[in-house]
Amino acid sequence: MEHQYKLSNKAQSSVGLGALIALIVIGCWFTSTILLMQWDVKFTNPLLYLFILLQMHLYTGLFITAHDAMHGTVSSNKFVNNAAGYITTFLYAAFWYPQLYTKHHKHHSHVHSDEDPDYHHGSFIAWYFRFIRNYLSIWQVVFMAALFNVLKIWIPQANLILFWVVPSLLSTLQLFYFGTYQPHKGEHDNQYHSRTQNKNHVFAFLSCYFFGYHYEHHHSPGMPWWRLWQTKK
Repeated sequence: MEHQYKLSNKAQSSVGLGALIALIVIGCWFTSTILLMQWDVKFTNPLLYLFILLQMHLYTGLFITAHDAMHGTVSSNKFVNNAAGYITTFLYAAFWYPQLYTKHHKHHSHVHSDEDPDYHHGSFIAWYFRFIRNYLSIWQVVFMAALFNVLKIWIPQANLILFWVVPSLLSTLQLFYFGTYQPHKGEHDNQYHSRTQNKNHVFAFLSCYFFGYHYEHHHSPGMPWWRLWQTKK
């Protein structure tokens, strides 16, 4: 893991806070998950669907935190930074952080090319399934299935499905659509082969932790997610 990016003065000042932000995201995910595993599920309760969306957003936050770790912006301490990457990728869906790290930096180095693991010429559905196949291994599926069957000894199956399985799957769509498909589909007239969302910080955060500002991310990959909005012109 030797990829390094030149950090701006703003980004350098952010690195000290990165570990705290990562702890907040992980803590929110843990707290929400533990509480929702004990919640009395009623399909007529509108809060159920709000909580599913909240869990989806927190799952996306886990992955975005891992993404920050891949760019070294969680902490200037390499052990702390990489630990955040390992923990968040595992909590997300038992991903192996070094594999994601390698593929993500290959995306930055070969964006919008045949060597880009995140790019595909096909339709949204074909691209999404290629994206999933490219990152998901059979061992992850086996592990998550085994873990599900162990956890349902103590946790109601409905809670596991609605607040653990469904949000994580929805999160892959959120990450893919706003963080990969929309920014990179089609042709572009800039060196990063990326487009960007219109300036709306509330929507940008809710949609994908500001990663709809994707041209800005490729231009300043050393900027953590929670300061990415400041790069928007």
